[in-house]
Amino acid sequence: MAGKIFFRERREVGEGDQIPRFNLVAVADMDLKIHVTHMRKAEMEQIATALGAELVELTVPDRATRSR
Repeated sequence: MAGKIFFRERREVGEGDQIPRFNLVAVADMDLKIHVTHMRKAEMEQIATALGAELVELTVPDRATRSR
């Protein structure tokens, strides 16, 4: 069974910014050590391809539509 890498988009980063836009959240069923929390999607795709893992994007509701 291939592992899974879970990630989500950072809220404070916009489309045109030149900094990594995604947060790594969790890794399942893999022996993998990650030394950063913010990555570019292309970097995560390269890691997933090399390990045969699946990337899973977590959805986060907008602040305006979230109930409190």
